[in-house]
Amino acid sequence: MSEPYPSGYAGGMAKGGGSRGQRRDAAPRRAAKPGQKRAQKARQTSTSKKPRGAPVVFDAPPPAQEEPRRLRLGTVAGATPGRWIDTWRERFPDVPVEVVPLELSSQQESLRAGGVDLALVRVPLDPDGLSVIALYDEIAVVVCSADSALTAVEELDPADLEGEVLLVPRDAVYDIDLPGTLTPRVDPPADTAEAIATVAAGVGIVIVPLSLARLHSRKDAAHRPLRGAATSTVALAWPTARTTPDVEAFIGIVRGRTANSSR
Repeated sequence: MSEPYPSGYAGGMAKGGGSRGQRRDAAPRRAAKPGQKRAQKARQTSTSKKPRGAPVVFDAPPPAQEEPRRLRLGTVAGATPGRWIDTWRERFPDVPVEVVPLELSSQQESLRAGGVDLALVRVPLDPDGLSVIALYDEIAVVVCSADSALTAVEELDPADLEGEVLLVPRDAVYDIDLPGTLTPRVDPPADTAEAIATVAAGVGIVIVPLSLARLHSRKDAAHRPLRGAATSTVALAWPTARTTPDVEAFIGIVRGRTANSSR
């Protein structure tokens, strides 16, 4: 007669046996200690859903990048900073120079407002709060049409201009009173370029610094030096309170300092 249970099982509550259906060769389960129960409960709690209202943590934004260094150099019309800019680029290739054209009438406002770090300007100007270094003087020249009788000489005297119509543009550098010259019956030219274009057409004369005559040179216009006229001084100026190392470096270049010379 076959056994009522498969081989290896102990039926009922046999002596030395476990619960019904337990294999004799299976290791008995050990009861968890109180400390282990607390650890298991903590793990279950940590893997469960976060409670409502839990704070959401976002990644911190990356730090703001600093603006790249640059040198903003203002220049009035006629100023020629080319050789100084070339030297700057050789010594500081990683710091670009931004050339900012300035109107003569607003050169001081541009310096004080911080639109430029330093500038080539024309004096006079109010030095309050500014540092100013005079660089060079420009002679005054008379610009006329290329076929004017004034071109017969190499240099003109104020007396040579008697009877000529004197144009004074709105951005005029000189405030010269020439007795014997005539006042035009039309509005003054908007700027020097327009004035030179007008005299090139044979209407009047205009007196400008030599650099502006060269800047707006034309085949149908000519210029001659005016003897005894006031000169125009070009200067380097910057706000004293904003004297940065880059400003000092550019000043050194303008003054002819070498790369190894001290300030």
